[in-house]
This record gives sequence, C-alpha cells and structure tokens, in this order.
Amino acid sequence: MMEEFELGTPALVCRWRLAARTLPLENRHLRALSQRHVAGKAVSTGLVAWAKQHIEWTLAEGAADQPDGVLMLVMDERGRAAMTVGPYEELPDRSLAELADRALAARREAAVTGVSPESLWVVRNGALVWGAEPDELASGAASLVVDLAHTLGISVERAPRLADAARAGEVALDEALLVSDEHGPVAADGLGGPVAERLARGYATLLERAARRPLGA
Repeated sequence: MMEEFELGTPALVCRWRLAARTLPLENRHLRALSQRHVAGKAVSTGLVAWAKQHIEWTLAEGAADQPDGVLMLVMDERGRAAMTVGPYEELPDRSLAELADRALAARREAAVTGVSPESLWVVRNGALVWGAEPDELASGAASLVVDLAHTLGISVERAPRLADAARAGEVALDEALLVSDEHGPVAADGLGGPVAERLARGYATLLERAARRPLGA
C-alpha cells in the first residue's frame, strides 16, 4: 500500500487499529484527519478522499498478512502521504505514569497537528474526566468513548492538565485509562473498574462486529 515515491521527513503519523482487514472506526478517523494540520496547513479534502479511497480499494489486500494489525498513514511536510500496514503490539507498560507520559507526548503532537491521538481519562465519582482542553478536537477513539459514555448514561467533563496532575500523583481518581486510536480504551494497572471495563467491552464489541462483517459490506 506504500506510494511509489520517497517521503520526506514525517510531519504526521496516524496509527489506526484494524480488525479482520477492516478499519472499524474509519469514519471517525477520517473526520479527525480532516481536522488535523501539517506544516501549518489544514489537511486537504483531497488527501482525506485519497485516504478513504485507499482504505476502500486496497486495505483488504494490503492487510492480508496483518489482518488485525495497524494501519499507518504517514504525511511529510509537503503534504505527500503514504499508507502501510504493520503488526499490532499491546502496550508493554500500563502503569499510570506511563499512560500519563503517552498522553503528554500526544498533547505535544496535538499542539502541532491539532488532534491528540491518545489522551488520559479518569473516573471520579462515577463521571468520566477527559484530559483535554475545552475546545480540543477529538480523535477517532476519543469521539467513540464520548459516544459510548453518553449511551451508558455516564457524564463526561474535560480537565486540561489532567495528565500532568496524574503524572505528579496529584489527582483524585477511582479509575484511570488511556484512550488511543491504536489501542482503544486501556485501563491503567491496578486502576481498572466498572466504567473502564464497560468502555473496553464496547470497543471490543465493535472490533468483533467488524471481524464478522463480510469484506466490502
């Protein structure tokens, strides 16, 4: 699925989880892609259309060796793009400190591209708290979790410095999880609970449904 040219320095790398050679969150990921920026310019509608076309026309064949892998979209500073598929690997470290560090790194990425691919969330007094700015745009996975929470009757609020506070051990919480375009909702070690489990189950069900759907349907 790689394009027939050599990319320059990567300016944007999206990593999206596959299931049975399909992209379960395709529409959400493409919507978030359209809100990103590369080299100070918004991702063009033409690039989004190109990505959608490649997903629909070549993903099934391109993911044959890694049907449950990761679809990677890479763009350079000139706006040229390529797509490829690689293996999926679970997070080796799920400590709260590591998940907070990943969220902080993603936030630095968002300062350039406009969308954070990973974010830290906590459960406090039965409500979900999302480590995001008041007007921050949601990634594909984050938008799914917001919708799942609303379906489950769980309120969602935002806290911009949540990852910093969690990293410093200065946040009150009942549960903690990372929400990632690549990994979905992932509970921190020792900080899982009913809300994180329900979100993870909802995400897993989505992957399972995609796996049962005939290719091209």
